[in-house]
Amino acid sequence: MSSTILKKSTFIKGAAAHLHDSAIKTKNEGSGDDPLQLIAKKFGEHTAQVMEKLGATNDDMRVLREQLATLEQKALETHYSGRPAVPDSVGKQFVESERVKSFLESNPSSGRVDLRLKATLTTATTNAAGSVGAMGTPFRDGVVTTPRRRPTVRSLLPVINISSGTVEWPSQNGRTEGAGMVAEGATKPSSDVQFELKTTAARVIAHWMKASKQVLEDVPQLRGIIDTELLDGLALQEEVQLLLGDGTGQNLLGLIPQATAYSAPIVGMADLNSIDVIALGALQVANAYFEPDGAIINPGDWWGMRLLKDSTGNYIVGSPSTDMPPVLWGLPLVATPAMTSRKFLIGQFRAAATLYDRWDARVEVGYVNDDFIKNLVTVLAEERVALAVKASLALTYGDFDVALAV
Repeated sequence: MSSTILKKSTFIKGAAAHLHDSAIKTKNEGSGDDPLQLIAKKFGEHTAQVMEKLGATNDDMRVLREQLATLEQKALETHYSGRPAVPDSVGKQFVESERVKSFLESNPSSGRVDLRLKATLTTATTNAAGSVGAMGTPFRDGVVTTPRRRPTVRSLLPVINISSGTVEWPSQNGRTEGAGMVAEGATKPSSDVQFELKTTAARVIAHWMKASKQVLEDVPQLRGIIDTELLDGLALQEEVQLLLGDGTGQNLLGLIPQATAYSAPIVGMADLNSIDVIALGALQVANAYFEPDGAIINPGDWWGMRLLKDSTGNYIVGSPSTDMPPVLWGLPLVATPAMTSRKFLIGQFRAAATLYDRWDARVEVGYVNDDFIKNLVTVLAEERVALAVKASLALTYGDFDVALAV
């Protein structure tokens, strides 16, 4: 803005010099016109030009002030809320998509339109993109909080986007450890490792629903359908598959079927409770040379732990008046209904397994069969994922009741 004002000042000085030269020239040529009137006329013309340019400058200043006020307001909101602005929800992205609007305005008798939504099933999404764990450093964006949405199994795993339907990886299936002390001149011992190539396939998780065409014009209702019914339904089924999938048919082979069974690393302890079992499970993982980074339990078991009291009647896991995050022994807990009650899974999840996204969550809407003549539309949500468990020893799976009975 200062450079603009400088240019205006230079222009005015130039105009004055030009007027002075014109007056002298007129006087020397003997023009019949009064030099002073000529100067006044030219000065009036230049004054009008200057005022016009200054008016444009004032408009620029007004726009800049408005932009600055907007930025200051956003900065204040971020400062006092403690978090950046929450991004648009998936439903809002969908109903405001130009592709969706164009499709609906064209009023076709058949067809479909899709909107691909990257990293939408987690908040957490974050989201934002995934991580390759030890193989690279993930991009870390600003923290985006959501209204008390619980952590997910996906949040414990490294996530990689893939461009094919299958994933292959070499898995070590054996080793011979021969390291030892060697005397001078003696033959050194040898060690050996064996690998096998393993493969896993990406599977589709999907569901759909019918809706009247009028629903597409009811933005809040359509947004609720997409956010709540379809995408949350995908997320819940994904958790079931990640934990319990048996690998048959179109099922994933989940974490629990490939985990190591719990075996108490310390026996003979008195007055064990469920919180102690979590610690012992973490110790079993540590004894296998892994660093536990999370645990998965049923919500009922988490609340059972919160209700435990000591001998004086005080709650062990924080006061009821505080917002207690689901954390035990420094391990984040994922309390999900997908986990069977009284069961637990503890491990170094980022080393144990990798989740692969072949399709990010996508939403499609279209006319199917006789939808058009019935004023109906079909709304579909789907994703395609693969799971590879690469270190079974990094996962410990057990039963609270069995562990407490030892």
